[in-house]
Amino acid sequence: MKQILTVLAIFCFFSVMAAPASAFTAESLSIDVSENGDSTVTFSYTLGLAERVAVFFKVADPAAELKSALESNSGKEVSVSEVTTNSAAFNVTGYAHVDIGDGETTYTTPALSFTRASEILSGYWFAPLITVDLSPAETTVTFPDGFEESFNDSIEIPKISHTVSLS
Repeated sequence: MKQILTVLAIFCFFSVMAAPASAFTAESLSIDVSENGDSTVTFSYTLGLAERVAVFFKVADPAAELKSALESNSGKEVSVSEVTTNSAAFNVTGYAHVDIGDGETTYTTPALSFTRASEILSGYWFAPLITVDLSPAETTVTFPDGFEESFNDSIEIPKISHTVSLS
């Protein structure tokens, strides 16, 4: 009986070692800036099996890590408005600085980096078993007049300024 358990334990060990690495993959990041500078930020991602298990057992919380990254980059309070199995949406009051003058309004969004969130996620005990990619395949920042600035596979989004003519 002891030999059977030993063989099963060895089999389980090698099964885990041979299993493909799981992944957290950022799919898209959408930042919609309103006229008063408030923003809705939606982050879509794909969780592999290990990440789903970690979220289920509350070992990891992608929404909390993303909220923390938004707060540290913007210096603003962030509220979570919705979390699903593959996305998280946030409201950020005063995310963009709004400068009104001379018949135009200039919106300036802060730089945004997910490098620190990536470092935090890689510090979890299960980090060797997963691959973390927090650089969204597509990032879109949309301003009140419909102007969009887009980035592909960027873990860092630069500060963006956009001016809208009031006339």
